[in-house]
Amino acid sequence: MKKIGILFGQENTFPWAFIDRVNQLNVEGIMAEAVTVDVVQQAKPTDYAVIIDRISQDVPFYRAYLKNAAIGGAAVINNPFWFSADEKFFNNALSETIGVPVPKTVLLPSNARPDDTDENSFRNLKYPTDWEYIFNYIGFPAYMKPYSGGGWKSVYKLEDDQDFFQKHQETEQLVMMLQEEIQFTEYFRCYCLGQKYVHIMQYEPRNPHHLRYVKDGPPVAQELLKTIHDYTIKLNLALGYDFNTVEFAVRDGVPYAIDFCNPAPDADINSVGQDNFDWVVEHAAKMAIEKAQAQTPGDMNLTWGSFIKNQMQ
Repeated sequence: MKKIGILFGQENTFPWAFIDRVNQLNVEGIMAEAVTVDVVQQAKPTDYAVIIDRISQDVPFYRAYLKNAAIGGAAVINNPFWFSADEKFFNNALSETIGVPVPKTVLLPSNARPDDTDENSFRNLKYPTDWEYIFNYIGFPAYMKPYSGGGWKSVYKLEDDQDFFQKHQETEQLVMMLQEEIQFTEYFRCYCLGQKYVHIMQYEPRNPHHLRYVKDGPPVAQELLKTIHDYTIKLNLALGYDFNTVEFAVRDGVPYAIDFCNPAPDADINSVGQDNFDWVVEHAAKMAIEKAQAQTPGDMNLTWGSFIKNQMQ
């Protein structure tokens, strides 16, 4: 019997619905359950063929557990090694290289020095930073956000350079990036599972969290939907994520990838709504079963993106 486990924290609706759906499908030799973690012994395999990770971004102990499970042959979704290395500024750079439009973005030195550093730690950093060039390149209004993400924490909308300098002081040791504002006419959030199943949702990020998923939205041109679908697949193939969401802001008919590093994306029925919830439960179950059927015990069964695989050829 191959077991599919899901590792999760405070969320309740998706994990249990996922477990129920895998077991309802009644695929011979496969069952699902909530992961149980007891003694974590180095290089000892777990009981799971597949583990869906929903919490290790917040619990370092679980991240270490999942890496150990991967060495033992578990297909961990998402790849905990890449998840540990990934961040949003790099994703923007990668997106440009594969031809997916992204907003103009620059990386900013932290406002405060990291602990245990002094001025000598930054002797390679030109001072002062050429703020005039940055502001002319990005323009205002602009957005400042942590380069590594963080669930809309420490995200600022900036109106001018004075606003920037005032708010940058609030970020202390956080490394931030400054990004042009895409004044959009349409906005979409897309689930991508198994790098092949895509669900495009109309979305309004300016609404309160529970009202962001648009119901009965206006019609969308099929050509635009196809471009968004293709860009979503392209990004996830490059990054190697099997469970991710991608957000697009559409300006002058062009979809710009805004946020595409969400390897434990919201799947709660109370925020995404019934129809979207049903889709993600069904396709997550389908993907996990496919992973379990393809899993080879004892081998590394992780997904690696084309960015990594191409470097190793």
